[in-house]
Amino acid sequence: MKRTIISSFCVLILTNFMPAHAQVVIDLSVLTCKQLLDSDAERQALISSWMGGYFSATKNLSELDIRYVKRNAKVVGSYCKTHKSDTVMNAMQKNWR
Repeated sequence: MKRTIISSFCVLILTNFMPAHAQVVIDLSVLTCKQLLDSDAERQALISSWMGGYFSATKNLSELDIRYVKRNAKVVGSYCKTHKSDTVMNAMQKNWR
């Protein structure tokens, strides 16, 4: 009995020291320009890459031209600075090439 209690206690202690893996889901249909601009550079780059893939897929393109991704991210960023309440998807649709 004592051995079971000690084993259970050790398992509980070890699981508390393991790092937590948070799952983060970003719904770009509701993400506002302000939220995008307030994000860190890494998240902005991730969203920019996603935008490139999304719009390539809508045009049935299997290639991703990095030059356009950078250009479009810059244009969407500029648009978002003056339209902070607009959604990122709307900003993308208005400005993506």
